[in-house]
Amino acid sequence: MYTKLIHRDLFTQLKIKDCPFGLSWSLQEEKNRSVKSMININVQLQEIFGRAIRASYPELVNAPLAVTPSQQPKFGDYQCNSAMAMTQMLKAKGESVSPFEIANKIVRNLPENNLIEKTEIAGPGFINVHIQKNLISKQLTKLLVNGVQPPVIGEKKRVVVDFSSPNIAKEMHVGHLRSTIIGDSICRLFEFVGHNVLRLNHLGDWGTQFGMLIAHLQDKFPNYLSVSPPIGDLQAFYKESKKRFDEDQEFKKRAYQCVVQLQSKIPNIIKGWNLICDVSRKEFQKIYDFLDIRIIDRGESYYQDKMIQVVKEFEEKGFVELDEGRKVVFIPGCSIPLTIEKSDGGFTYDTSDLAAIKQRLFEEKADIIIYVVDNGQGIHFQTVFSAAEMIGWYDAKVTRVEHAGFGVVLGEDKKKFKTRSGDTVRLIDLLEEGLKRSMDKLKDKERDKVLTTEELEAAQKAVAIGCIKYADLSHNRMNDYIFSFDKMLDDRGNTAAYLLYAFTRIRSIARLANISDGQLRKAAQETEIGLQHEKEWKLGKCILRFPEILQKIFYDLLLHTLCDYLYELATTFTEFYDNCYCVEKDRQTGQIVKVNMSRMLLCDATAAVMSKGFEILGIKPVQRM
Repeated sequence: MYTKLIHRDLFTQLKIKDCPFGLSWSLQEEKNRSVKSMININVQLQEIFGRAIRASYPELVNAPLAVTPSQQPKFGDYQCNSAMAMTQMLKAKGESVSPFEIANKIVRNLPENNLIEKTEIAGPGFINVHIQKNLISKQLTKLLVNGVQPPVIGEKKRVVVDFSSPNIAKEMHVGHLRSTIIGDSICRLFEFVGHNVLRLNHLGDWGTQFGMLIAHLQDKFPNYLSVSPPIGDLQAFYKESKKRFDEDQEFKKRAYQCVVQLQSKIPNIIKGWNLICDVSRKEFQKIYDFLDIRIIDRGESYYQDKMIQVVKEFEEKGFVELDEGRKVVFIPGCSIPLTIEKSDGGFTYDTSDLAAIKQRLFEEKADIIIYVVDNGQGIHFQTVFSAAEMIGWYDAKVTRVEHAGFGVVLGEDKKKFKTRSGDTVRLIDLLEEGLKRSMDKLKDKERDKVLTTEELEAAQKAVAIGCIKYADLSHNRMNDYIFSFDKMLDDRGNTAAYLLYAFTRIRSIARLANISDGQLRKAAQETEIGLQHEKEWKLGKCILRFPEILQKIFYDLLLHTLCDYLYELATTFTEFYDNCYCVEKDRQTGQIVKVNMSRMLLCDATAAVMSKGFEILGIKPVQRM
């Protein structure tokens, strides 16, 4: 009964305009999704207890709803701890009721459901909740039969994620690593739960520096219009042009003329600009390919023609003030105004970002826009968002526009991560070092003696990329984090190395027992998963917390929660495997005597959820390591 009620509530949120075939098609699609989807036990319990609390105390507006997993088995599987806070709310209304009485009344008003086996009131008013084993068993079977399906989190949305965003003619460095990794993982999460995601690379491909580069290009390679110049080392090329720009007034003057010509779209100048951009993009793409990142380039240049209209719109609505020749916009509640036009008539990053957000709202029709940019840009983005809302481009209650900020990467000396000479660490160098150390680690473990060359190389890449990504994602993105190859390659503790090894071990159990994927699929449909042993029960519940974790991240964008969950899942599996025989062998002959297929299915479900978690984090596991 309860499941049907949840589905009906979801249906009421659907909008006819979002469905090309009418409302009935949307309802059927939603129904199909929800039948296969993994249930979110925590959300369902919150709904059950929410209804009970409203029935018990209808006079309390926004009564606290606190339902969390229990930390100890003796306190059940979940706990509802609302009674204590409700006591204070009722006291403020002049009613004296104990938490125990409140908890008792809530329990009496629990609606009929197929989730709760029993409840107990403990201490002053904690409600311990025991979940039906039969339901968990059926949900695990559904997971194995249908695969790991996403939880239903509302209707399908158009999502724009702005991430990575290096500058043309400059190499990607360690500072771009966090935006690229975090942004990609956010995209993977939103894609998995069924949203339409546009992955945007907001490249720095416009501005004064391009006049400088083009003027240098004209001098160094005068025939660049007919022969593609060998400017493979763009970093060196950039440094040469910058030196001239700083020291040679004549060159500086010519560079500014090139900027004007670029803005006027003079064909020869545009060709030089395109050459520089193409060389840069090819270099960026090598890194994106290596990291398995999909992204669409859309640089600042894309928005140039839209900026004139942005300035005009702010002027027409009376938001523009003149400040020493500059056109500025003051936003209520924001400490710094936006400069939308310089005194020389040029535009700024403020204008560019306003044009970008308008294009994403009106042309892309985004329901959710996420900017994955370092914490240092927080005030800037909040000001841009407030300006866009002030002018009426979006309503924050309807459209989600968010800055997913992050801290900086530190070296082991806890200072900003740099080379010994003090230069910023090139991203390509970091990745190559990761590959080298990964191979060294595998050889230390003598994996080169048991793996084929192809398997060894696959393991090397999986460990190198996985460790670099996981080291970043496993830290709260809001904080700085210390980059250490030694720590990230350690196969003990909450690291990718540990999880990747754990995953391959789980996958090897069926292989060593000579059980094929086909046999596992057949067993999933025919074998009831038993959860009688406490470690089986603990593992089963842990596996089914996956939707709860994803829903939390969907709203707070804190991916370390998923990393913590995968580590908990791996350690919970180890407890289960150490205490519950999956395959029994004859001690003398080593021959398999008995296979517990129910437990083999628990192994398979664990690996399936771990694999999907890896996929969301952008990590590729291997079958043998």
